[in-house]
Formats: sequence, C-alpha cells, structure tokens
Amino acid sequence: MAEENRSKPQDEEENEEEEEIDDTFYKSVKDAVLFVIEVSPSMLETLPPTDPKRPERDSPASAALKCAYSLMQQRIISNPNDMIGVLLHGTEQSKFHDDDHNTQSSAYPHCYLFTDLDVPSAEDVKALKNLVEEEEDFKKLMVPSKDKVSMANVLFCANQIFTTRAANFSSRRLFIVTDNDDPHGDDRPLKSSATVRAKDLYDLGVYIELFPISKPGQKFDRRKFYDDIIYSSLPTDPAAPAPLVPPVTAISPADGLSLLNSLLSTINSRAAARRSLFSNLPFEIAPGLKISVKGYIIIKRQEPKRSCYVSLEGEKPQLAVGVTTQMEEDTARTVEKVEIKKAFRFGGEQIVFTKDEISQLRNFGDPVIRIIGFKPITMLPVWANLRPATFIYPSEDDYVGSTRVFSALWQKLLKDEKMGIVWYIARRNAAPVIAALYPGPEKLDEKGMQTMAPGLWLIPLPYVDDVRQNPETQLIRAPEPLIDKMRIIVQQLQLPKAVYDPSKYPNPALQWHYLILQSLALETDLPTHPEDKTVPRHRQIHKRVGEYALDWGRELHAQHEAWVRDKPPLEATATSLLVKRPRNADEGGDRKKAKTDGGGAGEVVSDERMRAAWRGGRLEGMKVVELRGWLKGKGEDGGGRKGELVERVEGWFERK
Repeated sequence: MAEENRSKPQDEEENEEEEEIDDTFYKSVKDAVLFVIEVSPSMLETLPPTDPKRPERDSPASAALKCAYSLMQQRIISNPNDMIGVLLHGTEQSKFHDDDHNTQSSAYPHCYLFTDLDVPSAEDVKALKNLVEEEEDFKKLMVPSKDKVSMANVLFCANQIFTTRAANFSSRRLFIVTDNDDPHGDDRPLKSSATVRAKDLYDLGVYIELFPISKPGQKFDRRKFYDDIIYSSLPTDPAAPAPLVPPVTAISPADGLSLLNSLLSTINSRAAARRSLFSNLPFEIAPGLKISVKGYIIIKRQEPKRSCYVSLEGEKPQLAVGVTTQMEEDTARTVEKVEIKKAFRFGGEQIVFTKDEISQLRNFGDPVIRIIGFKPITMLPVWANLRPATFIYPSEDDYVGSTRVFSALWQKLLKDEKMGIVWYIARRNAAPVIAALYPGPEKLDEKGMQTMAPGLWLIPLPYVDDVRQNPETQLIRAPEPLIDKMRIIVQQLQLPKAVYDPSKYPNPALQWHYLILQSLALETDLPTHPEDKTVPRHRQIHKRVGEYALDWGRELHAQHEAWVRDKPPLEATATSLLVKRPRNADEGGDRKKAKTDGGGAGEVVSDERMRAAWRGGRLEGMKVVELRGWLKGKGEDGGGRKGELVERVEGWFERK
C-alpha cells in the first residue's frame, strides 16, 4: 500500500496505541502566568551602578517589566499555547479589559491591565518592548498614584482575569513583584479583606508566587503581610506541578544590573514548563500496602516546534491539514480504515492480527509501580540508563497518608544507600519496564535555594535483548610520566566547582532558531551570528594549561622515541607482513596450520580457571587465544569469533 501523505490526522494518531512510552502521551500542562507589578516611587527609583564599566541603571519596576518581556519572548515560540499577562497596580491611570483610562469609571481604580492574559501575539511583544525600551512611554504610563491601592482589589482583579481568560487551564500562577512588605500597615479590615481574596484565588486553583525586593538598608519581611495570603502548598489539582522549590528569598539590589539578573534568574527558575507523565499512579510497596504518586519529566530535550503548512490563497492564511489515504499497491483502490489490519513479518510470511488481538497482546495489567526487591546503589551501572529518569512525588488524592509512607521509604533508601527494583507500567497497553527506584537527595545552591527537591527517581533498566556485544578491545596503558603530566592539565581545566551547570549553556541551535523567528515576527533586524556559549574560551585555556600542554607534548615525543628504540622498526614489521604466501596450497596450508597451532600452544588455561570465569560471568574478559586453546584441548572447534568461542565454552560446562 502507498501513502499520499506521511502526516497523520490527530484522531488516527490517538487511536493507534504505541507499545513504547512516547512523548506524545506526556500530558503537557498549559500554563497561565499573570505578572502583578507594583508602581511606587521606590519601585521607580533607579539605583547607581557599582561598576563604572557597566552603566546600566534599572529600577525595580523596569527590571520586572524586562523579565516579563523576556519570558514572553520565550513562551511565544517555545510554549505557544501558554498565556501571559501584565497587570500594573498603583498607577495613576486605570484600565481593565475594554475600559477607558478614566480612574473614576474603572471597576478597579489604579490597576492598569497593560497586557491582557492571552496567548502572546507579536503586537503584545512589541507593545511591551516599547514600554521597556522607550523612556517616554515608560514615564507616561508609570506614574505612581497618590492614593493607596487595596491589595484586596488587586487580587480580586486578578481573580476576574483568570476566571474569564484561563478558566480551564491546569496551571495558573500569579507573579507578584513588589518592595512593599506591609501595604496596609495597621489597617486590619484591609488585611482581612486581602486574605479572603487570596483564599478565593487559592480555591480557584491559582498559585501565588512572591518575588520580593528589599529596599536599600531595609530587608523585606514576609511576616508582616504576605505570609497570610500566600500558601506554601499547591492547589489540589492532579495536573498542577509539584512544589519543587521553596519560597523566594528577598533580592537585595546592589545596582540595577544585578537586580535585573537576580530577578530574571529567579523568575526563569519558576517559569519552566512542567510536563507530567502520570497522575495518581498506584505505588505498591508490599502486598496490601499501596500509595499514590505523580510522575514528572524533569529533563526533556527541547526541539523547535513542528512546522506547519499554510495556504495563502484566501484573504487570511489558513492551515493546510494533511490527510492520509491508504491505497492497494496493485489496483490503487482506496482502502477504508475498517478494512485495514496490522501484520507482522515472520520469516517470509505476514502474520495478521486484529485490533482486539493486538490489544490483548500488549495488555500486561493495569498501570502500577510495584517493588520486587532491593539492591545496593553501587550495583547500578552507569550505562544502564535507556531513557531519562522520571521524578515521582507522593499524592494524597487516592490514598491518605501517602506522603508519610513515601517519605519513610525515601529516608530509609537514602540512609542505607539502597535502591528498589520495580515493575513499572506507566499507562494502559504500555510495555512493562524494569526500573531502578533511586533515592535522590535535596540539592541546594550557594545561596541556600533548593535546586532539586528530595524524592525518588525511576530509572529504566535494559532487558537482555537491549544489551549488545562489546567490541573486542585491547587496553593500551600510557607511561606514568605522561599520565602525571596529563593529570595536571585535567585539574586546571575543571569546570567551576567541578560541576556541569546546564542553566549556563543554552542550546545554540535552538536559540538561533528562536531568534530568527522572533526577528521575523517582530519585524526587527535579522541577527548576524548566533550566541554560542558552548564555544571553548581559547585564551583562558591557553593561559591555564598552555605551558603544561607543551610539557606534555615534549614528554610524549620523548616516550615515543624511547618506544621506537626498544621496538623493531615499523618499516621492517610492515615489510614482513607484506611477504606473499607461496602459491603451493599444501605449503600454505602447512604454514597456516603451524601458525595456528603455535599461537595456541603458549596459551594454556587450566580447567579450574576457566570454570571460575564461567561461573563469575567473566568469559568475555578472556583473550581469544586462551579460549581457542582451551577449546582445542577439549576436542572442540576453535574457529570463529570471540562470541562464538564464548558460547562453545558455556555449552561445554552446561553439558557437564
């Protein structure tokens, strides 16, 4: 059968159950982020730069807008279905949806909805860019109000925005950027009203994130107001991302540049897209003991979004949808979907299966994670990872007390340096996986911020069918002087703290792709070359190890000269190998036989050593000549490759 188009409609893709756990079955959480930025004299005050070579001066409000602009640039291409909005409060002007700029007529005075919560368009990015870069536009809009703004009114405004614009989104978050830790002082009614509005947002499924900024000489104190309106746990939404990071500590702005960098890095750490693999999956620790867990994909390779075909014939561009048509190879007759059955080739025949039969073949039971044993962590080899590991976290939705049991298991495994071996089925009709249940400790950065939450990791392990034969290799060890000199070079070229930090190395090909699309969409000048942070810094490398590398080269030359003196000349060896064999078949056969017999005569292995290697699974580590000589001593065939020799040795011991 032939195909007209290789692209499949979405309904056909959904009906076809794949045996492997593919990325198409990951549940992508659609995210809606609303920035709430305070406009006050202190937020608009520019700070003097500490470095005269970098005269950038950003106020806290300007830095927050630049962060929103940067996040919008990322999401418009990398996550085109996510929504982003910008709400300013404390401004002299007021605007909400289609309201005019009259403060008196607005339902939410001194609240200015600069960018409505929606999928960012090129016009939204341009408007935010002009506000950030054009000083006149910034000064015209960012005028602080003389009247105080009620936080209850601001939170209620945000509630209305989320309700009307992102009612069905799985993840809804409110990013509050402010330097005022006590907006209402001793006014208890206003504080109580704000607490009620925050509870309404929490019940709606909105998670509030606070990005506090400390004023010069004054530390931001969350206890005065924000601890009462920000909850430490997430809403009870099975698709909401797990709380992997603690509350953000207050940023101390030494100058505008450091403020921007700190705020940008903090927001980026919270704005990463979450992708979940499963929710509320049964985790069977022992017979009769089950808890529920959620699985998250922490590491996912990012690629450019799939391109689409567009028709420009009409007034507006229209998406061209691909249609797949199955045809008979001989008659070119169109085959209907109900006529198609799946077939697998076995030998020279086609074995046909119905859809129900394939479903039965792929059914290994309900989705579950079942512990079948425990092993020391040291027994997990480095090469055993087939796919990226899945991070699992407890859930209280199906089984109350799951968090406590999960925590006890994690602490015990971490303390005893053990790992669990589990039987793992992620979804229905998925192939079962044997995985290692690895305990991961909590990781903090130099500031005490959590970079990785404590939890358990599912690491898929290979089956015997997945392991390939190792190539025949010969270990060549360098002389000790060469190793000593190379050790110095390696020590000098270590990464900071000897740790690879992926946050410092964006994918250059991916960023270049996004940069070109962004320039075309915003009608700006095309960039000339990409920014590639993976390019080695040659000057620093030369400064650190230039002389050491030259010393190593001189030592290598000296070692090579010594090796040439001790070994026969290469030309003589090559000449001896190029000598033609005699044409006489008998003479050639005698020489070949004599060479073979001579090669194996000097490699005699005792039966005890070979039996010990067989029992310990170390036959692959023995030399070919040893295996061949031992087999010939037993009257077995000694020809063939190493894998065949190993099989003959194993067969000989199994027959005994």
